[in-house]
Amino acid sequence: MEVLTNAEMQRADQLSIAAGTPGFKLMLSAGQAVAAAASALVEEGTILIVAGPGNNGGDGFVAAAELAAQGREVSIILMCERDQLQGDAASAARGWKHPVLPFNPQAIGKPALIIDALFGAGLSRPVDGEARAMIEAINANDAPVLAVDLPSGVNGTNAAVLGVAVNATETITFFRKKPAHLLLPGRMHCGRVRVADIGIEAQVLGEIAPRIFENDPDFWGAAFPVPRIDGHKYARGHVLAVSGDAAATGAARLAARGALRAGAGLVTLATPRDALVINASALTAVMVRPVDTVVEFAELLGDVRYNTCMIGPGTGVGDRTRDMVHSAIAAQRHVVLDADALTSFAANPERLFESIKSVPEAQVVLTPHEGEFPRLFSDLSNKTPGRSKLERVRAAAERSGAIVLLKGPDTTIAAPDGRATIAANAPPWLATAGAGDVLAGIISGLLAQGVPAFEAASIGVWMHGEAASEAGPGLIAEDLTETLPAVHRRIYHALGIEY
Repeated sequence: MEVLTNAEMQRADQLSIAAGTPGFKLMLSAGQAVAAAASALVEEGTILIVAGPGNNGGDGFVAAAELAAQGREVSIILMCERDQLQGDAASAARGWKHPVLPFNPQAIGKPALIIDALFGAGLSRPVDGEARAMIEAINANDAPVLAVDLPSGVNGTNAAVLGVAVNATETITFFRKKPAHLLLPGRMHCGRVRVADIGIEAQVLGEIAPRIFENDPDFWGAAFPVPRIDGHKYARGHVLAVSGDAAATGAARLAARGALRAGAGLVTLATPRDALVINASALTAVMVRPVDTVVEFAELLGDVRYNTCMIGPGTGVGDRTRDMVHSAIAAQRHVVLDADALTSFAANPERLFESIKSVPEAQVVLTPHEGEFPRLFSDLSNKTPGRSKLERVRAAAERSGAIVLLKGPDTTIAAPDGRATIAANAPPWLATAGAGDVLAGIISGLLAQGVPAFEAASIGVWMHGEAASEAGPGLIAEDLTETLPAVHRRIYHALGIEY
């Protein structure tokens, strides 16, 4: 579940070597894993390896020797002269007793498989010249591509495509994934990602202390709320959601139902009186309470059983929404802020951040998409040069004092202390109106049950993606809550919980 930056992976190698595992042994294991992955991809035909001048190329030479020993037909294109290779890569090249082909795109031919061992994850400058021509030729070829560690042209830490990158059918990496295996645009070049064990002991993680994790049950399973046999609805928390006026009620209802499906014991919708009949007639298990003013909202929060507030979907942009947010935070409730609640602070986001930081007992989760994010963090938009999504979200969480969740196909969540998760399980059909409202509700329902905010956001995002996969292509937001019971069963199965 841990995700390592380039520097952290380099540290893992160094610690393993210092503990007595020779670097060349790690390269042998990596090359053998590449060979096994290649054999699984194609059972016959020529395998072409495009090797670079570093350790990535060394992995390619080991794979070539291993495949040739198995009787496979193998060719190698090398970016440099053999005598220019150094260290372990030079040792690996000595194990290849056959000629190498010139570094010329025309030398690719028509192989059954291309192994991309050109550049490693640490590439930091744009690809140009002969290397760019080679990558473009690989992409133009009809053969499937197996990338070693990462597709050449992708930076492992920030997931940037440096001018051009290989489009891999499959990527095999070692020990742990890197951010680029999960974040866009890098992930779009990886294809299926395999992680191979090459002999680095997991104990090295204790010294590295990684702060980035893939968002899946392996990470947050221990925090997932499981109802007790002697429990009751009041023990599972009570979510107070806020509705908009008569013309904008659907979003809050979607969120309220999401909270209920996520396991909250009770959910109440605070609704303007002009929308009371609309909401009451459309809801069954979700209760409704008439609330027009901030004063009435604050009075409602006098009931301590409302332990979580969800504000934003369809609530309206303006003073009323801002004041409700401040009231909920001041009341020391868990708070999820989405949509209009975020936009309401666009003119003065620091006022929101001050409110959050002034009440440490209130666990606050902000759930913007890329359009809303710069309204609160104008200097951290996706147009900020040189900053990955992960870096932007981490900076936003530190600045705001909240858990920040930036939605998308690679939804990234960060805590103020630097912890972060990256999700990779959202299908493309999840991008539909109202889906984000359901997500806000799911997170609220988890918070109501006592799940810490960082884990609640991470669980909610994973469940949201799985619910979309369960529903399948063509889903609309209403389908997400109906597939959540199947997602619960999937989690129970993964965690070994009987039901």
